[in-house]
Amino acid sequence: MKLLVCISKTPDTTSKIAFTNGNSEFDTTGIQYIMNPYDEWYALVRAIELKEAAGGSVTVINVGPATNDQTIRKALAIGADDAIRVNAEPKSSMFVAKQIAEQAKAGGYDMVFLGKETIDYNGSEIGAMVAEYLDQPYISYATKLEATGNQATVERDIEGGIETVNLSTPFVLSAAKGLAEQRIPNLRGIMMAIRKPMNVVEPVGANDPAVTVSFELPPAKTGVKLVDPENMGELVRLLKEEAKII
Repeated sequence: MKLLVCISKTPDTTSKIAFTNGNSEFDTTGIQYIMNPYDEWYALVRAIELKEAAGGSVTVINVGPATNDQTIRKALAIGADDAIRVNAEPKSSMFVAKQIAEQAKAGGYDMVFLGKETIDYNGSEIGAMVAEYLDQPYISYATKLEATGNQATVERDIEGGIETVNLSTPFVLSAAKGLAEQRIPNLRGIMMAIRKPMNVVEPVGANDPAVTVSFELPPAKTGVKLVDPENMGELVRLLKEEAKII
């Protein structure tokens, strides 16, 4: 079983977000980066568990510059066998999806895993785009996955319940909380990661029909206003005129 896990590098959740160059670029000054938790804790770990149970290999793929190598090495330390880095800036979801899909086609993978979203953009776009480029089934927000041979059973949360899907490989899956439990790299894994192969490839051509023009921060939160419980008229006025929710 050949498994491909897509990983991305995101700012740590405690990072202070700012923009530069006329609000057209994310300001990376002083930013600490981590592997996207949905990719690491759920997608990568579940793929490794499947490999441990049934054999095969786990390859991780990242679209980004050489500064992402540390993040990729962490994935290798956790248990991936090898890695691919597409040597390009991740300009857009469609661009990233195209690069992943081209490598997935060339590698002939049985399953492609992604986290359900990245914690910086929260777009949940790339998985569906990769599946479309590959012309494969796509299961989003998976919370449970069992596989035997080329058959798999996937559970995913839906509004008001759980949906169970049976399907055959190959397919693309995005991982949500519950699919696996976080693993911490041990010393042996860290040492082995140094020797595991990382293949750096150049990007393929891809159109970018949607281009980011600018970013802006949401309005700062205001302080809490306390209203005397005997003055319901003032509360109604504030909800109508300031909060504008009635």
